[in-house]
Amino acid sequence: MALTIYNSYSRKKEEFKPITPGHVGMYVCGPTVSGESHLGHARPYVTFDVLFRYLQHMGYKVRYVRNITDAGHFEEEGREGVDKVSKKALLEKLEPMELVQKYTNLFHWAMHEMNCLNPTIEPTATGHIVEQQVMIKKIIDDGYAYESNGSVYFDVVKYSKSHDYGKLSGRILEDLLETTRKLEGQEEKRNLADFALWKAASPEHIMRWESPWGVGFPGWHIECSAMATKYLGPRFDIHGGGMDLLFPHHESEIAQSTICNDTPPVNYWMHNNMITVNGRKMGKSYNNFITLTEMFSGKHPLLTQPVAPMTIRFFILQSHYRSTLDFSAEALQSSEKAFKRLWESYELVKQLPVDNEKTGDEELNKKVLKWLDELEAFMNDDLNTAKVIANLFELVPIINGLRDKHIAKEALPGSTIKLMHQKMKIFIEDILGLQNRSISNHVIVRGIMGLIVNIRKEARSKKDFVTSDLIRDKLNELGIVLKDEKDGSVSWNQQ
Repeated sequence: MALTIYNSYSRKKEEFKPITPGHVGMYVCGPTVSGESHLGHARPYVTFDVLFRYLQHMGYKVRYVRNITDAGHFEEEGREGVDKVSKKALLEKLEPMELVQKYTNLFHWAMHEMNCLNPTIEPTATGHIVEQQVMIKKIIDDGYAYESNGSVYFDVVKYSKSHDYGKLSGRILEDLLETTRKLEGQEEKRNLADFALWKAASPEHIMRWESPWGVGFPGWHIECSAMATKYLGPRFDIHGGGMDLLFPHHESEIAQSTICNDTPPVNYWMHNNMITVNGRKMGKSYNNFITLTEMFSGKHPLLTQPVAPMTIRFFILQSHYRSTLDFSAEALQSSEKAFKRLWESYELVKQLPVDNEKTGDEELNKKVLKWLDELEAFMNDDLNTAKVIANLFELVPIINGLRDKHIAKEALPGSTIKLMHQKMKIFIEDILGLQNRSISNHVIVRGIMGLIVNIRKEARSKKDFVTSDLIRDKLNELGIVLKDEKDGSVSWNQQ
């Protein structure tokens, strides 16, 4: 059975056929590092980590590009708009690149804790200003963008006369022109629906670059188009992200990339659904988010205890990536218990005898082989991890029954036991990316690090910088980086 993917662009499942046989190019929108990632952010990175793993399992050589947005992320606003990084840097009294490094390190640490593989390439927006300017100039030359007071805007109305703007998101241009809010500075646009490719920087704007149109900073959408084009080419296989990026971000990517590269940029658009809290999307704008460090430590009013990173990963994968996933402390506790039960059975299957050559229970053996065979079929059906996990749980009472001798040890042949172990390893560890990292060990490590940080702070307060520096250097040798913040606090992360 071939892999099928639900293509958000066509709104149907399609058989996956890579542009270049044996190779896959995949781009996933990465974090905007103006703050710490929360549980809602974790879902796309776990989802596309599983896709990355599964494509590799299928034998593809995958180039997985996931960017870091470290400048220019702003919604369509007025002429004096400030990007999220600059705004947060002012609030935290840090240089923008200090802020970016702080939250990039935190993001990498959280991804490591949840056992997400590193992408093949992780470009930054600020590292590709030249590529963005080249792309903007090409769009202007082709007549689909215009300069206004030092800013550059994409002409959505002109584009829509010859292209299907809004197909990905289901938006209708006429509705956008009527409903787009009139904000300060919008008068410099030809149409309210036009989006910024480059913004003129006000004198107080911190992050600024020279350009043919004056000093300014890039728009959010052009960054991904430029980085995807550079590392994956004008047309590539898969573009992923959360469904909240459908509009305006991904719709704008399609428009600007299509004009610049003379071809639609992506064959398969994939979008995961949201994590909700009481039916409402989890997000900073709703003030109902829980950061990943709060999840791991349990220090949040909505939590009753610390949540292990593997519990979060398992919680996310228990639902199909295109379905909504409602958060609750009770749901996380249930996931923790379920994951523990599954892992215990996985460990137990390794110990079952495999010397039996006969099949004592033909019906049971057929069931087990069917459940195992369906694992790959479910993954091929648009990454249905929920059904994969359900089938793995069908095996649990069989394994426990063989251990407790409620099922005769001769019921299954050794070949089925071996296959069960092999398939469980592949799907639990290699594809779903689950590991046996106990929550107790996680809490102990955080407690020990808290103690070490406090000892070092006490040494610094006594001006015992020899001890303070020794602690920092020894931790650094172990791959743990301490950072003294300007407010007197100390953050740490594992490299």
